[in-house]
Amino acid sequence: MVKQISIFLANEPGILAKACEILAKENIDIRALTVAETIDFGLLRLIVNKPDKAVAALNKGGLSAIEHEVLAVEVSDEPGGLYKITRTLADAKINIEYVYAFVSRKKDKAYVVLRTDDLKKTEDVLKKSGVRIVGEKEIEDI
Repeated sequence: MVKQISIFLANEPGILAKACEILAKENIDIRALTVAETIDFGLLRLIVNKPDKAVAALNKGGLSAIEHEVLAVEVSDEPGGLYKITRTLADAKINIEYVYAFVSRKKDKAYVVLRTDDLKKTEDVLKKSGVRIVGEKEIEDI
């Protein structure tokens, strides 16, 4: 499992830039991100190379940041790669709450970040089906 940072952002110009500036000043590298928005606020989810340092810096900078555990898994970068994982989880009756993906030029791999209703079961099911789970150290090195 890896640490994901979730940040509630006011829905106003410049707030995403503020979050990115805080991370840049701390030399924190964003590996993956997604933003979900509503009328009043946005939810920024990040995978970074130094999650604990990032949370501290973001909170110190006036943003509300928290950590959650998620799974990052290696996916074959070809048609059907994501299908194999989602089908495996569906067959195991595991609900995917959200998912986003990223690629690594350095490693020439594709990765998917998953949050499910049962992370431990998800990890066990995916490992048994041959899916490689990515750890925190590997995220730092991507």
